[in-house]
Amino acid sequence: MTGREDTRQDTGYEERLRAFTGRELRPLTPAQDPVNQPMIRHWTEAMGDTNPVYTDAGAARATGRGGVVAPASMIQAWTMRGYAATVSPPAGRDGFAELVDLLDEGGYTSVVATDSEFAFLRELEPGDHVAVRESVESISAEKRTGLGTGRFVTTLKTYTDQHGETVATQRWRTLRFRPAPASAPASAPEAVEEPSPSPVLRPRPAINRDNAFFFEGAKQHLLLIQRCAACSTLRHPPGPCCPECNSLEWDTVEASGRGHVYSYVVNHHPRHPAFDFPLVVAVVELAEGTRLITNLTGVAPDDVAIGMPVVLDWLDADPDLTLPVFRPAPTEAP
Repeated sequence: MTGREDTRQDTGYEERLRAFTGRELRPLTPAQDPVNQPMIRHWTEAMGDTNPVYTDAGAARATGRGGVVAPASMIQAWTMRGYAATVSPPAGRDGFAELVDLLDEGGYTSVVATDSEFAFLRELEPGDHVAVRESVESISAEKRTGLGTGRFVTTLKTYTDQHGETVATQRWRTLRFRPAPASAPASAPEAVEEPSPSPVLRPRPAINRDNAFFFEGAKQHLLLIQRCAACSTLRHPPGPCCPECNSLEWDTVEASGRGHVYSYVVNHHPRHPAFDFPLVVAVVELAEGTRLITNLTGVAPDDVAIGMPVVLDWLDADPDLTLPVFRPAPTEAP
């Protein structure tokens, strides 16, 4: 038994993990800038959110608000540390780094996000100055999952305003797990025929109750869009509630498969063996008006252009995963 395996069973290790429950990982950290109209405008333009209460003071006052407000989903954006602090982080180690070190010590060196739960207590207005602190809410006992054996780590971020009043909370849960061990080589490779290497699978999508219909439809080569059953508004990505009328009732419609390139990037790094690089990742706006992130196929990166017409194609990545992709629309004969 290795030293790491001993650590996993050590009661002292369990006690050190439990000691992190309730511990502060990130002290109260103010945002670099107060809530402001220019950043709200940039956000809404990037997200395609045309709700006038975010940019039009008159429209906001007509709803009973004192003026424009920030989208609730911007709460994290105000407290992000920014590019400079990302490339040149401050010296010293915080509680988060210590927790990661302890999880690494137990062999939980891989991570995947599982869910994020927000609670918003009030809308933010220009001039509000947000700060955030983060603490550990819980670390689960060891669990066996489809990704491997690991522990669910839940942290609580508390967002406050310039008066110290809580404006939002976020429970962020990740799974820290042990990568599967590599297969041991055969003891006599010269006498054993080596099997063909298994193909590298694409990463699996995070499927839940809200989006399962999308991936089930894809297996049948159907591109389905979620539609509000009350007001008929189409929406993507799928979600439980209509953003227009707040109805929880919905059905689906099949997309025509026609659209155009709304935006795109050419991805070179980091490389994953399941993909061919360079990889064109595009935001395609469908003829129905919704947008989705997808890959472009059948076109060189240098030939992609904003507004380029595209049509639906299908990628049967493996027996368990089919994804919609898009290729340039055929040129019509004059």
